[in-house]
Amino acid sequence: MKKNLLSILILALLIVNLVMTCISTFSVMSTNKKTAAVVENIATVLNIELAAPEGEEGEGEGEVSMADTALYSLADEMTILLAKGSDGTSHYALVKVALSMNNKSEGYETYGATIGDNEPLIKSIINEVIGGYTADEVQARSDEVKQKILDKLEERFESDFIYDVSFSEFIVQ
Repeated sequence: MKKNLLSILILALLIVNLVMTCISTFSVMSTNKKTAAVVENIATVLNIELAAPEGEEGEGEGEVSMADTALYSLADEMTILLAKGSDGTSHYALVKVALSMNNKSEGYETYGATIGDNEPLIKSIINEVIGGYTADEVQARSDEVKQKILDKLEERFESDFIYDVSFSEFIVQ
């Protein structure tokens, strides 16, 4: 009798173990399906944001191909007096600037060929923008300086054919 009682106890524990395994498997599967659905939704959203909308490829800022780019380097290095900082001494920046222009833009057709004639105006804008910064600021925020110069040039020429300003030389003393 003890042998049968022990066999029945083992059989009961085996059935309980089987039921618990089924319950845990189904609960994990449903959670896994929900997690997979969330991951799929996130991946879908990221793919939408990363892909450029149709018809807008190459039209955004900084997306001009090298074949459509014309470069213009200002003839001379510019020495610019910077704003006085906390130390109270005068600092200077030695800058050589290059402009990247989109030769497919309407503004390029108007101003691109004669950009050299407007060099004094461009130098004035660069001098005004860079001169408004202290030595520490101009070094720490060079991207902001470039963007301000670009914004002022776009405003002055009433066109966005100049799409990038780069410093081939930038020394602060």
